[in-house]
Amino acid sequence: METSQQELYEYARKRVKQKKRVYFHFILFFVSSFFFYVINKMLDVDPEEDWYLWAITAWAFIFIMHFIKVFVTESFINKKWEQDQIAKLVARQERRIGQLENKLENDANTNTTTTTLD
Repeated sequence: METSQQELYEYARKRVKQKKRVYFHFILFFVSSFFFYVINKMLDVDPEEDWYLWAITAWAFIFIMHFIKVFVTESFINKKWEQDQIAKLVARQERRIGQLENKLENDANTNTTTTTLD
């Protein structure tokens, strides 16, 4: 397999793994939420307080963050975006190096002309 095809395959494999983890996270969240309710209400573990709602809410927030990371953030900040950003930074650095080299040449030329005139 070519290097670029290998990279595409690895990236696709990584994305599938991320999505699989989100689905597993959702199933675990759903099943655990049910058990939190059962423990709180039916097994009478501190039944006067609805602590299961706090646990479910906190876990839901974490799940939503995980979902956003995988399906929103990763969809536009992906490998191509990363390569584009690297290319932009390299181009900017090369421009800056070119400017500094030109400045050094101009300073050197100015110094030699001044020295020659003295």
